[in-house]
Amino acid sequence: MRNSTARRIVAKSKSAFRDALKYIPGGVNSPVRAFTSVGGNPLFVKKARGAELTDVDGNAYTDYCMSWGVHILGHNAANVNRAVRRDLENGSSYGAPTTLETELAKLITGAVPSIEKIRFVNSGTEAAMSAIRLARAFTKRNIILKFDGCYHGHADHLLVSGGSGLSDLPRSSSAGVPRDFVGLTLSVPFNSCRAVRDAFARNKGKIAAVIVEPVPANMGVVTPRDGFLEFLRRMTRSDGTLLIFDEVITGFRLGPAGAQGYYGITPDITCLGKIIGGGLPVGAFGAAGDIMEMLAPSGPVYQAGTLSGNPLAMSAGIAVLRSILKNDFYKTLNTSAGDFARELKAIARKNYLSFNSAGSMFSLFFSRDEVYDYAGLKKCDLKLFAAFHKNMLDEGIYLSPAQGEANFISAVHAPAILERTLRAFSRALSC
Repeated sequence: MRNSTARRIVAKSKSAFRDALKYIPGGVNSPVRAFTSVGGNPLFVKKARGAELTDVDGNAYTDYCMSWGVHILGHNAANVNRAVRRDLENGSSYGAPTTLETELAKLITGAVPSIEKIRFVNSGTEAAMSAIRLARAFTKRNIILKFDGCYHGHADHLLVSGGSGLSDLPRSSSAGVPRDFVGLTLSVPFNSCRAVRDAFARNKGKIAAVIVEPVPANMGVVTPRDGFLEFLRRMTRSDGTLLIFDEVITGFRLGPAGAQGYYGITPDITCLGKIIGGGLPVGAFGAAGDIMEMLAPSGPVYQAGTLSGNPLAMSAGIAVLRSILKNDFYKTLNTSAGDFARELKAIARKNYLSFNSAGSMFSLFFSRDEVYDYAGLKKCDLKLFAAFHKNMLDEGIYLSPAQGEANFISAVHAPAILERTLRAFSRALSC
């Protein structure tokens, strides 16, 4: 792989990082932002608009991270800004109900058939944590089944890896999480029907919920094999287990009903986030009424939050959903993204690399082999990916700074932008 001849000035970003390291662990407030996986210095962003972000040194980049998939309308969308400014004039937080919460709830329940009622929280971590508590209460069971490489936030009982092969013996994947905390969480390989069947056979009548990213995006974009999600639905129903779709990333990304609409699978509980907050902190979980009515104050499952349903986040989410829940929005976005993906897949094949995409999400893997689970991700050449990532920055393209993260196309990634990006990919990969 060649080294780009471009020279970016990053002195201010380097200085900002040195200063941040004095006061913030690792200099960042979420680990992947530190550029540990790709080396070099993280870029400190000054501003963003449309498909472009600008760092503190004045370098401009076409952005495909898009705040990890949040900005489906692009950065700094005018209608979202107007809505937030309007409601900010009234106040930023009340600790009391507002009609904005009900309005956003109506939009979501109207778009996602499996959700009859919804509870807003402040993050995807809170949504997944609360959904699992609810599932355990509803089923009166304790065991949770998840998948290697699927990320559901940093709650203690979800930081679990399944080890090698088909083992579902739990172990913590983070320091500070006692084994006892993860003893009721099993993890098996994604896309493996056999592993799921074996886990259910060993724990018949004991599994409260299966939680899954229907399209994992935290080991890169990994698509479900034909029949896998349908198999999960059958297995859970036959055993009285709830199926939880973690759609924090895929919700309102793949279509108006998220991955469940895209693949035609109806989960019992859905977790949402990112897009429904329009760039402000948000999370949510929803299900049929009989499940959701178990939440306090209606039922015995306690969940609360000072900033849950924050009026500014609700206002931003309403503005976004009103824009995207139109007949032609997803057709236009997914057609444009599909054309881009076909071209990029051809470039990947030419360079003996693997490529996955779903809707407007994509990942380029530095492996000759297809990546369909976490074990496949672990085979990727991270040194080559780091060199490529730097070359793309020198080309003026900002990709998610880790091999195991997804990239996103927004409504403002116009054909000319995508064409320039394809040329940049070819140059960055050339030898």
